[in-house]
Amino acid sequence: MTTVDTGLTDMQRSVRDALSAHWGLMLFQGAIMVILGLVAIIWPATATIAVDIFAGWLFLISGGVGLVAIFSADNVPAFLWSLITAALSIVVGVLLIWKPVEGAVSLTFVLIAFFIAEGIFQIATSMAYRDVMPSSWGWMLVSGISDLVLAAIIILGLPMSAAWALGLIVGINLITSGWAIVMTALAGRSAAQAIAGTGAYARS
Repeated sequence: MTTVDTGLTDMQRSVRDALSAHWGLMLFQGAIMVILGLVAIIWPATATIAVDIFAGWLFLISGGVGLVAIFSADNVPAFLWSLITAALSIVVGVLLIWKPVEGAVSLTFVLIAFFIAEGIFQIATSMAYRDVMPSSWGWMLVSGISDLVLAAIIILGLPMSAAWALGLIVGINLITSGWAIVMTALAGRSAAQAIAGTGAYARS
């Protein structure tokens, strides 16, 4: 095990072992994300509406669940605040589903903020774990940088870009993130093979 574990901390070793054990699921997830990303890029306007309606249903369901939880429990802390939050979620959900085109502009701002945060997180993660998966950390770095670049492009094109930007940015994000996951999964498979080879060598 010395060859495989050289220079790795306990946390890095745990990450490597988790990737080695579950690389197949990660590969499947990455491939699905890439396919969905391609579909979103081919039909960006349709994807924009789809994302908007999906987000609307999420708000609507979470608000409904929140209301049920509030009224079915006794002595809920901050009752009024919880009630207002749940009601707002329902209102936002209904508006996004009822008027998806108008809601796309607001949702574009929310997703831009999300992609900026995701881009920073992916860049930081790729730098932190470059010793664990030396063959795949670069793809995660590229994915994080592309998220930041895309967010900047969409911001510069607003408000005209809102009609198609949401679908396009989601599509490109799915492709870059999915490809990064695919490459990480393949690196995990290589690590699993290396561990298995080292174990077989030790037994012999």
